Amino acid sequence: MSKGKSNQKTKRKKWTFLLEAKDAQEVLLLGDFNNWSSGKHPMQRDENGIWNKTVMLFPGNHEYKFLVDGQWREDPSNDRLCPNCFGTYNSVINLSGS
Repeated sequence: MSKGKSNQKTKRKKWTFLLEAKDAQEVLLLGDFNNWSSGKHPMQRDENGIWNKTVMLFPGNHEYKFLVDGQWREDPSNDRLCPNCFGTYNSVINLSGS
């Protein structure tokens, strides 16, 4: 949290997405924050097989999924889901504005 003058513009917040997928060759982060574009947020794998990507997001709800070697996956560490137009589910996070 920052103190001081209130800012007219809403500030973005840093958020790190994580996914354990030890055998995956490629993991992409797609969501409403990047227009579901597969080229915008490729994830990086660490030495333990945990994929991560840090992004700057505006406060509010954000829907997202992982594309793991061409297969869609919800976030197994997040039980907040909402149905999508494809008959499956998207994971949802909510970032507060404070």
